[in-house]
Amino acid sequence: MSLTFHWFLPTNGDSRHIVGGGHGALFSAAGRERPPTVAYLSQIARAAEGLGFVGVLTPTGAWCEDAWLTTAMVSQHTEHLKFLVAFRPGFVSPTLAAQMASTFQRQSGGRLLLNVVTGGESHEPRAYGDFLDKDARYRRTGEFLEIVRGLWQGKTVDLRGEHLHVEDARLTKVPDPVPEVYFGGSSAIAGEVAARHVDVYLTWGEPPAAVAEKIAWIRALAQKAGRRVRFGIRLHVISRDTSEQAWAEANRLLDGVDPKAVEVVQAGLARSESEGQQRMLALHGGRRDRLEIHPNLWAGIGLVRGGAGTALVGSHTEVAERIKEYAGLGIEEFVLSGYPHLEEAYWFGEGVLPRLERQGLWQYPYGQQGTATSARTR
Repeated sequence: MSLTFHWFLPTNGDSRHIVGGGHGALFSAAGRERPPTVAYLSQIARAAEGLGFVGVLTPTGAWCEDAWLTTAMVSQHTEHLKFLVAFRPGFVSPTLAAQMASTFQRQSGGRLLLNVVTGGESHEPRAYGDFLDKDARYRRTGEFLEIVRGLWQGKTVDLRGEHLHVEDARLTKVPDPVPEVYFGGSSAIAGEVAARHVDVYLTWGEPPAAVAEKIAWIRALAQKAGRRVRFGIRLHVISRDTSEQAWAEANRLLDGVDPKAVEVVQAGLARSESEGQQRMLALHGGRRDRLEIHPNLWAGIGLVRGGAGTALVGSHTEVAERIKEYAGLGIEEFVLSGYPHLEEAYWFGEGVLPRLERQGLWQYPYGQQGTATSARTR
């Protein structure tokens, strides 16, 4: 078994401190010393590619740069790296989205992955003219993916659904390869959509017991639908030569968090409609004294950041052990990030990946070229 690792493009800015934003949280530009220019994001992307990450995730929302445009530009500065583009199916027609994906595949050499974000909040889509409630948005997502997948298969699609209606829809050129679809959600209707339509189900970094329950839930739904779904997890990471160094860095990040900002952000996140976000909040309850929720799993990021709020913290060996623990549950793909994203990519890529390689759990995906040659020998 070879695990797959992805990194993150901070298209809302990067910093040596925690950068908040998204998923119901209030956010500001404070602490974003590195703006998300194409030059800086390309630097991160090239580092991730050289270290052996397969792809990079880009977020979506009003709080960050547009994922489609940004990744299209950054892709021109890399050779092998894939781009896990997050997008909301309610903001663009399914036929246009299928065409955009097909174009991206041809122009990038088949390096597009899609992260479908239905969205657990109602206030943000309303700013874009989308006034469906949460359950309706998930039902629309199912219709959207049914249309898109039909188009990618070269079919002419006619569908009159509850929310989407297309007639005689078809593509003159289908994508090759067809982009894999990533998707996450903790509600019952999200599970139904995942089971029917997606390739990889993503969960935020909950403790292993909770992750095991999610995997069993989705796996059973997928089997009932006659499908197999792979599983991935979204985590931050702080990996150092020693455990003491890693926790010192976690404490430094925590010391940079204003308690008043925590109160404001937690109040905003508490109003979130997302079941996944409420599960994240329950891990720490807004308290600084209960942040290690499982060995080497730290919930401090979630004090000021919406969405993925936990980090693997420890020595390179300890972080590798936690990854093995999640892999033992059925997690095959890891979508990671850290502050700042350029430096943390090297800490993980040079410290953890070689350990996993020696244990037969990972192999460098691009041969022996590039900067990863030195990284893999450390």
